[in-house]
Amino acid sequence: MLLAIDVGNTNIVLGVFEGQALIRSWRLQSLRERTADELGLAVDGLFAHSRIDRTRIDGVVLGSVVPPLTTTVVSMLAKYFDRTPLVVDPVSNSGMPILYSNPPEVGADRIVNAIAAFEQYGGSHRPLIVCDFGTATTLDAVSAKGEYLGGAICPGVTISADALFQRAARLPRIEVRRPPTVIGRTTVGAMESGLFFGYVGMVEGLVRRMDAELGGHAICVATGGLAVVIAPETHLIEHVDVELTLTGLRLVWERNTQPR
Repeated sequence: MLLAIDVGNTNIVLGVFEGQALIRSWRLQSLRERTADELGLAVDGLFAHSRIDRTRIDGVVLGSVVPPLTTTVVSMLAKYFDRTPLVVDPVSNSGMPILYSNPPEVGADRIVNAIAAFEQYGGSHRPLIVCDFGTATTLDAVSAKGEYLGGAICPGVTISADALFQRAARLPRIEVRRPPTVIGRTTVGAMESGLFFGYVGMVEGLVRRMDAELGGHAICVATGGLAVVIAPETHLIEHVDVELTLTGLRLVWERNTQPR
């Protein structure tokens, strides 16, 4: 069994693979003040509730974009799993050529998403665009040869909603959801329309522009918490894979541990 851990700015996502099959996954809040023991007890409880014997974990792969939590997770794994994780480094162990001007700047999550998307949806001599709807929304381009080219980073839709509430005195806090009409007839309806349909329009505009730079006919793959909400609103997104990041972590593990 393999334990894959994705440490993001909002959530820590854990997935247990048996071979290539993801048999269980969980989400925890990314609380930076949490200690290794607190995190270890939480993870231990998740394993126990799912009736998975944590002693069966043969290896751990870790991708993180939150350096303070990386140290906490590594300490937790040593104490509660007696394992040292393979920490994804986009430059040294990802196995994907990175054509960024400064490759170490690329987040591990963006690279493992690109790896998983190319492995599962590439191979048809078409480039790919990977949209990750997380704390930030990232759009990443992968060449038809499997090279990471770069992309775009935008504020996530939840960040935008929070900014409206915090910076405009008379606007309430709202949930991000699809409103029934574009023309809102209440303040909340107008805010929902602007956030939701405005966000869809932003994503479509970026995908079209990136596709044009890639020569056209790119395959667009979406992942992240809001992928299932945004994707039905645009024909430009061809595939939705909410477990893309965990799959990418598994692939990096296999590339670094299995004979070629």
